[in-house]
Amino acid sequence: MKIAFAGTPDFAAAALKAILDAGFHVPLVLTQPDRPAGRGMQLQPSPVKQLALAHNIPVDQPEKLRTAEQQATLTTCGADVLVVAAYGLILPQVVLDLPRLGCLNIHASLLPRWRGAAPIHRAIESGDAETGITIMQMEAGLDTGPMLQKRALPILATDTTASLHDKLAVLGGEMIVATLRQLALGALPATPQPAEGITYAHKIDKREALLDFRLSAETLARKLRAFFPFPGGAAHINGHIVKLWAGEAIDGNAPPGSVIRVDAAGVDVGCGSGLLRLTRLQKPGGKQLAAADFLRGFTIAPGDHFTLPDTQPS
Repeated sequence: MKIAFAGTPDFAAAALKAILDAGFHVPLVLTQPDRPAGRGMQLQPSPVKQLALAHNIPVDQPEKLRTAEQQATLTTCGADVLVVAAYGLILPQVVLDLPRLGCLNIHASLLPRWRGAAPIHRAIESGDAETGITIMQMEAGLDTGPMLQKRALPILATDTTASLHDKLAVLGGEMIVATLRQLALGALPATPQPAEGITYAHKIDKREALLDFRLSAETLARKLRAFFPFPGGAAHINGHIVKLWAGEAIDGNAPPGSVIRVDAAGVDVGCGSGLLRLTRLQKPGGKQLAAADFLRGFTIAPGDHFTLPDTQPS
């Protein structure tokens, strides 16, 4: 089979590598246009583009896929199937209909839970016990297509979006290779998604980083794990906004936002229930540091207060 591939970030690159390592022929890779990144804001190719070029695979980077001109390379490459993973563009019906075996999507959740843009973040934030990968046949709706394969993965108490992303990327690569091998032997049975249990993983907004200490310590600890490495947590204290990168819920009670203990282990802050021990922080213009190192350059003392969101300074 000829397998075209559409994807952009590291998650997608892991899938493309698995497909190439399995010996499949990939005549074309679609990926997002190069974007400015880094201190110099120089244009940077996506991880998928870098991998494709390293394997001498033609790359196309259309801004959209709405016109016949934008679809031309995919139309002419003669792909039997298009594999899509975190591509970042909506595929119109005419594109979905181009490959004779359709388009397969690698989605990082157990559908129909967490359709949408940020399934890994939302699964951790919501306290889900497990997540996984669903390989589905794409259709025009948002992650609504019938499922070809689904495998679960436990979410550990220590998992962040970064760590869970890497495990799911490996699993997604294994599963798409298995799916393609089965597809090469004949049609795969597809299971419609259940009508019950549908949730949407809305895109992460930077404004969500602000912590509200009126929530439980457990909720906030999950949020910090879900928002690592992006966008992290944040809170105002002593006239500064501090980035918060890691924390754990511990026993205790104190008014929300109040600092009750500061030592090398962390900064203990009152929440709606329990205490949140902040263990990794970052001052303005500084680096992410363990609490002991952070406190050498930024003073926080018992009796100080993190400002609650509806009273934040402008």
